[in-house]
Amino acid sequence: METTDLAAALLELGSATLGESGARTMRPRLRPMWTGATLAAPAVPVRCTPGDNLAVHAAVATAREGHALAVDVGLTPERGYWGEVLTTAAESRGLAGLVLDGGVRDVAALEAHRFPVFATMAALRGADKRAPGTVGTAVRVGDVLVEQGDWLVGDVDGVVVVPAAEVEEVLAAGRARAAKEAGFFDSLRAGTTTVELLGLDVSIVRDA
Repeated sequence: METTDLAAALLELGSATLGESGARTMRPRLRPMWTGATLAAPAVPVRCTPGDNLAVHAAVATAREGHALAVDVGLTPERGYWGEVLTTAAESRGLAGLVLDGGVRDVAALEAHRFPVFATMAALRGADKRAPGTVGTAVRVGDVLVEQGDWLVGDVDGVVVVPAAEVEEVLAAGRARAAKEAGFFDSLRAGTTTVELLGLDVSIVRDA
């Protein structure tokens, strides 16, 4: 499947369905930084020295078009590791978005650019640019291992990681789950209860 078609298919299913279909779910602290931000792209893993974003600058300068950065900033999350300058640079390189387990800034500008950014917070203080890091080596972002080429899928519900070797399997499982849920919706609209539909044992629920 072509990359653009795969991205569209993953986005159509969404992070919630994919997260129930074999994708690895990042911690809920990773949220879209502006309303409506969505992302589905292969990952470029980046590790920063805490408090420093030199590795992010290196990644933006070298990452392939259509890829998104997955950034581990270590134990100093409360810095603005990304802002409008890096966004403009990333757009000029054709990058698809950012998932960063820490702070970003210039949030209004990120929205104005419509550049998909998923992070944990807005932070005013900037980062240094002089310490080593890595680009392309596996990292943990949102407590999930991200390797080069894994797929990042983000939307209003959060961010998931689909390992590159499991994309077709997860996609098939996601489509099956979506079809099953479509049947649920039809039954619920016809009057079936969730208790009946899911075969739930509610005998252990006490009446007031």
